[in-house]
Amino acid sequence: MVQRPQIRGRMPAVSNLDLDASPLIVFYEVTQACDLACQHCRACAQPLADPAELTPAQSRSLIEQLTEFAVPPMLVLTGGDPLKRSDIFSLVRHAVQSGLDVSITPSATPLVTRDAINRLADEGVSRLAISIDGADPTTHDAMRRVEGSFRRSLEILRDAQAAGLETQVNTTLSPHNANQIERLAELCEDLGVCMWSVFYLVPVGRAQELPRLSADECERAFARLWRESRRRPFAIKTTEAPHYRRYVAQHRVARGAMVGPRGYASANLNDGRGVMFVSHTGIIHPSGFLPMVCGVFPQDHVVRIYRDSPVFRALRDPSRLQGKCHDCEFRKVCGGSRARAYAVTGNLLAEEPDCNYQPRATAT
Repeated sequence: MVQRPQIRGRMPAVSNLDLDASPLIVFYEVTQACDLACQHCRACAQPLADPAELTPAQSRSLIEQLTEFAVPPMLVLTGGDPLKRSDIFSLVRHAVQSGLDVSITPSATPLVTRDAINRLADEGVSRLAISIDGADPTTHDAMRRVEGSFRRSLEILRDAQAAGLETQVNTTLSPHNANQIERLAELCEDLGVCMWSVFYLVPVGRAQELPRLSADECERAFARLWRESRRRPFAIKTTEAPHYRRYVAQHRVARGAMVGPRGYASANLNDGRGVMFVSHTGIIHPSGFLPMVCGVFPQDHVVRIYRDSPVFRALRDPSRLQGKCHDCEFRKVCGGSRARAYAVTGNLLAEEPDCNYQPRATAT
């Protein structure tokens, strides 16, 4: 049996983490290439790799720079489809040997073979996440535009668990599947995942053409997610819906996007606050859903950009929020999706467009 490398704990202690100094999570879009053409793809992925994507040597240098943060972040290798990179296994090995906790989000294609999954595990990946956007093949495959994608996703998750990897399901919530929250939660339990990450649609990339939940529908979905979080054995978190933390706080539970038996406080993460995204060509953004250019690697050092970029600094300062987000007593807990505010209004500090909460008093 292959001896696999020892992996750091899944989640750094966040209660005392200085998010002005270090992000908790860095997403590196290793390639834009992908064999799928999903309706809501943030990356507008293409079949072939961009000739301008970072070279293997540049990618290794980027990974090394991440270790220079005061607290090295978790690294999520995403895309496109990371398995379209011919050097993906060596990048994983380099990151793990550099001391980073590495997760990966492959697309559910024939590239994710059992051998590939076993090799990812052998190189030190600690978690594999797969997108499932419906509780049944009809709903999911329609979003993915590939017949059989649902079945393939389930196979990959089971193969990953057999290889000893933690597994996670990512779901983009929209009007087409919001009626399936309970069924999706049941599916996640059946699959034995350790986390369900529920993405609230941000109109970027191909998702600009899709409808998203209204503010009232978001609130109703929060209630259903909260109920599921109290009865499921895995963590439920929201992505680009920090106002779920406000909902949780209102219900007198731990302040954090993750709740439930395996939940943890999320350190009030938001775009640019504890989160950084590096594109396949080295462009540095506050998140993958907030495509403001803050720097370009390798010309710019990722640590300096995260700490000193005026955009990142503004995103970490809740006093600069505008509209009702500025007046909200939950502004430090929530802050609204900065990506959605920017996508809808062009102002990254504008109030959250999809929140129906009216502040009870002016925040101090």
